[in-house]
Amino acid sequence: MGMDISRLIQERQSSRVPFDPDRRLPEHHLRQILEGARWAPTAHNMQNFEIVVVDDPLLLDAISEIRSETSMAFVEENYQQLSFSEEELKRKKVGLLGLMFPAEWRTPGGKPHLDPEHAHSILGAPIRRCSALLLVTYDSRKRAPASEGDVLGLISLGCVMENMWLVAHSLGIGFQVQSVLSSPAVEREVRRLVELPEPMKIGIAVRLGYPTRSAEYLRVRRDVSDFTHRNRYGRKL
Repeated sequence: MGMDISRLIQERQSSRVPFDPDRRLPEHHLRQILEGARWAPTAHNMQNFEIVVVDDPLLLDAISEIRSETSMAFVEENYQQLSFSEEELKRKKVGLLGLMFPAEWRTPGGKPHLDPEHAHSILGAPIRRCSALLLVTYDSRKRAPASEGDVLGLISLGCVMENMWLVAHSLGIGFQVQSVLSSPAVEREVRRLVELPEPMKIGIAVRLGYPTRSAEYLRVRRDVSDFTHRNRYGRKL
């Protein structure tokens, strides 16, 4: 991990591309990623996570066959975050380029909708062809002290994810969060397949692997002066 930390943070990205199914993750690299998780900051040092590493091809195949459903709420709320040209995205400095999504989700000026015949889909190749799937789970009965809704515990899981992501990127390993695996219907099936006991829940799921092509896409960020206030809100830095 010799890369400069600032450069590492800036270059980190979500690998929304196919992974090479024939290139397995070296055990020592997997261990380095898990070491990143081990040293992540967690509220009250609870270390409130257990990680299931899924790298059995048969198990990955089984998970890839789970049917998922995209909700109308997701489509509509996602639509509000889209830009429909690179110029618009650069101007907004937030959100995503609409071309990353299916045509029916990104019709400018129209209301996005779901075709009932295609509302359900199989998780498919992104899961089946990855080198490993990491399921970051947590005990839903526990929470950080005085943390309503366990907000601090969930923030801790985010720290675990970011540490693993930066280590993976430093090793040239693709990393993509699979939020659909923590949706109730999909989680039930994954729980059964990996024998995840109650009351453990999937907080974050990540696929790891080696991209078969560049994962580059337009990434934008606000300037520091756009979100920083000094001493009083509204007094920009």
